[in-house]
Amino acid sequence: MGTQISIFIQQIINGLKIGSVYALVALGYTMVYGIIKLINFAHGDFIMVGSYVLLYTIPIMVAGGLPAWAAVILAIIACSAVGITVEKVAYKPVREKGTKMSALITAIAMSLFLENLAQTLFGASPKSISTIFNFPNLEIGGTKLNGNTLLTIAIGVVMMIALQLFVKKTKMGKAMRAVSEDGEAAILMGINKNRTISITFAIGSALAAVASLMYCASYPQATPTLGSMLGLKAFIAAVLGGIGIIPGAMLGGIIIGLVESLTKAYIGTLTGGVITSAFSDAIVFGILIIVLIVKPAGILGKNIGEKV
Repeated sequence: MGTQISIFIQQIINGLKIGSVYALVALGYTMVYGIIKLINFAHGDFIMVGSYVLLYTIPIMVAGGLPAWAAVILAIIACSAVGITVEKVAYKPVREKGTKMSALITAIAMSLFLENLAQTLFGASPKSISTIFNFPNLEIGGTKLNGNTLLTIAIGVVMMIALQLFVKKTKMGKAMRAVSEDGEAAILMGINKNRTISITFAIGSALAAVASLMYCASYPQATPTLGSMLGLKAFIAAVLGGIGIIPGAMLGGIIIGLVESLTKAYIGTLTGGVITSAFSDAIVFGILIIVLIVKPAGILGKNIGEKV
């Protein structure tokens, strides 16, 4: 019994770890959607950009006597620059002259562009990333907890709380909420809509850089398609919690992480290994279908009738 409880606690911790990563990525989706009602499918690839920045800058940081995690500062700068550039070059022209469908197609095109660009520049094979964190393990009640895992969860919680405070308490956060509610009215109130949108993309991309640090600390590899499945699962998390709602993104990310971890641990064991990681992904996507059928607005979302 004690061993089973220990295993269960370990799986919960693992679920919270990957769930924290999903939640941070989902926050990027939900911020952009809340502002301009666009599903930024390229957001997952910003994580991939962050992973390659970490790959090449961690050795430089270590050689300079700095901790490896300090490379996240450069990753944040690079990802924010990529996010702003994508918004200015690809999304802004479509937002002003195109339709919702053309904006969606543009987002998918930007995702494919970034993946293929990375493959051209760095090759298709995975590249190993140096150790980022090396915290000692903890033992609580006979259960060994990985120190790096606990740190990953702590970083995710701190970042999510900080973002919520930023949106609720700061002037820029209030401007973001104003643009989200009514962009035209926000302009009349003196808010620079385009500047607010750019800052939103910058913050969302910075969160993707932090997510890449957390992800690569546990799975130290960089590949051109790293952000593809990760981004899709984070999108499911955003929809599950209620896309456009910050607490919803947090809740959805944690739920998806827990479902994924417990599915792999228990259903896979009961079926003698038949339930693989790929099938676990199918279960996660099945959750999306159920949510869209039962409660399309998500757990924290509200169904609002569209005016015609």
